[in-house]
Amino acid sequence: MIQGVLRRLIVTWAFNVVALWVAAGLLEGVGYGDSFWALVVAGLVLTLVNLVIRPIVTILAIPAIILTLGFALFMVSLLMLYITSWIVDDFTIDTFWWGVAATFIVWLVNAGLNIAFGDLRREVRRPPAPL
Repeated sequence: MIQGVLRRLIVTWAFNVVALWVAAGLLEGVGYGDSFWALVVAGLVLTLVNLVIRPIVTILAIPAIILTLGFALFMVSLLMLYITSWIVDDFTIDTFWWGVAATFIVWLVNAGLNIAFGDLRREVRRPPAPL
């Protein structure tokens, strides 16, 4: 079980690094300085922020999520990306609209990677051995 959780964390981290790299490559208002390690750290921070803070914010935002028919979930994702940029100095988002675009790209890349790789984050379950 711990091995499955660790695998999911590592795969999510890798997917987030790729997604942030694509967003920074496509958007001039999103950057990670001159260091690839800043991108790796930003991917880790985004993974941990989504793991720890996002569920709390999502629960608190349930009324807004219902009133906006789910649009508030996008804003929660945007907030997680901004929290990542506040924690990692070299990862920058210049304006709100660059953040909106980056959030959409990160979501799109993560969705594409999950489709392409069959959601590697899911724990593989082996059928029980015959008796």
